[in-house]
Amino acid sequence: QVQLVESGGGLVQPGGSLRLSCEASKSIFSSYYMGWYRRAPGKQRELVARITSGGITNYADSVKGRFTISRDNAKNTVSLQMNSLKPEDTAVYYCYAGSTIGIVLWGQGTQVTVSS
Repeated sequence: QVQLVESGGGLVQPGGSLRLSCEASKSIFSSYYMGWYRRAPGKQRELVARITSGGITNYADSVKGRFTISRDNAKNTVSLQMNSLKPEDTAVYYCYAGSTIGIVLWGQGTQVTVSS
């Protein structure tokens, strides 16, 4: 079964760090962009970061300089290192695989809560 399996997330204090990981099947990982969206309560879905199969990255302005997306081709895994977390980063984070045409696969989502 083709799927994306997420791990990480949880509760952290403002200024803290968390790392999210997403493992995909090899066929998915090598063929598509990988990235993360998030949805906060009462807000629209927001693209957080993405990385192409060639390693080109894009970030939302709100996370630039704080979040880093990376991919491990040997493990078919994409990770999102989140530093200097703020309360406004609180959301459900979803891993995805996609292309310029659209998103082909979603992860199950993982909750990130930034609170003191």
